[in-house]
Amino acid sequence: MSEKDLSTQVVHAGEKRVKSHNAITTPISQTSTYTFRNTQDLVDYMEAKLWGDEIEREEYGRYGNPTIATAEAKLAALDSGEAACLFSSGMAAVTTTLFTLLSQGGHVILTDDCYRRTRQFVTKFLARYGVESTQVPMGDYEALEAAIRPNTKVIVSESPTNPYLRVLDLEKLVAIAKKHNIKTVIDSTFATPINQRPLEFGVDFVVHSATKYLGGHNDLLAGVVVGSDYMIGAIKETQAMLGDVSDPNTAYLLIRGLKTLDLRVKRQNETADKLAHFLAKHPAVRRVYYPGLVSHPEYEVAIEQMTGFGGVVSFELDTDLEGAGRFIDEVEIPYIGPSLGGVETLIEQVALVSYYELSTEERAEIGISDSLIRLAVGIESADDLLADLAQALDKAFQTETLFQNVNGSHHLVPVVIQRR
Repeated sequence: MSEKDLSTQVVHAGEKRVKSHNAITTPISQTSTYTFRNTQDLVDYMEAKLWGDEIEREEYGRYGNPTIATAEAKLAALDSGEAACLFSSGMAAVTTTLFTLLSQGGHVILTDDCYRRTRQFVTKFLARYGVESTQVPMGDYEALEAAIRPNTKVIVSESPTNPYLRVLDLEKLVAIAKKHNIKTVIDSTFATPINQRPLEFGVDFVVHSATKYLGGHNDLLAGVVVGSDYMIGAIKETQAMLGDVSDPNTAYLLIRGLKTLDLRVKRQNETADKLAHFLAKHPAVRRVYYPGLVSHPEYEVAIEQMTGFGGVVSFELDTDLEGAGRFIDEVEIPYIGPSLGGVETLIEQVALVSYYELSTEERAEIGISDSLIRLAVGIESADDLLADLAQALDKAFQTETLFQNVNGSHHLVPVVIQRR
């Protein structure tokens, strides 16, 4: 369905037109074992498997499931990939992919702003097995190329990144990687296939925490890696040994969530953009991190390679750790929680959720401000969320927000007054 619009693909791609019992939804194949009619049926299956022929059936739950296969086909289509592999979590997708691509004596390059747990896996876990690594500053392509060694196998990054929403120039990355025959892995969780498709720029693997936007309802844990048939086949071999598979119920929920992905993400894009522009003008806000703002360091890159800027807005308040907490406690619509991408808006104080074990000084050394807030917008009314943020800021920082109707518009424009 590559010729179809993405809004059509999220509904139909990867699914058979005629399904079991003529159901419109893909059924849940709730089984761990698949039987054979007779010995010849088993032999035919094993022969087809041995010779790499296409097989329309499964053997055992750890090696495949029809519901999971449908979810994988849909995910591959949305990211312009040949194949996909579904996992029990986003981290399982990352770790299994790196296990497949790396071995003792290999070297991996990471950008310093990619997902913290990915960096920890490489620098602390893989290091125990003889895998070397180098971290380079996000956006410094000269440093990235200079870090390449004869044994460099993979470059790993994220775009946009968490929590500062830095945007990697995928064309520059791919040009460097291909010049040195190095594989590239991009975590595109924050973007989703609606806003960015890294494989179309020549990236080898795109990874998502499907727990977030792809599922979209805060009710499942899953991860996916998308790429070429050959390389995804190798990753599936590793997955079969490690056992970090998903399950048919999760795959069913994921398929259901994906059908509204285009609608949800476009709504979240619009809302986040509106909130980012409001926050950027508020006197209590020191800085806003959002790719849709001209002040963002990769604004021009985001304009070129993204169709939307995402539903996450990070911002620093002009206060300390306790002051940021007082603001969060005043909001009424967002829930305090560590995830993102669902229909409910979530808010978190990054220093407490991800870096609680570090001191203020230690957090500052790695660029994490005590007043850094990450807001992951849901699908609620943008005006309601804006009004909620405004009243929370007013209470926490002694400001007053007035909403004015400009030129007969149905939407009210906020005007913030600093109280004396």
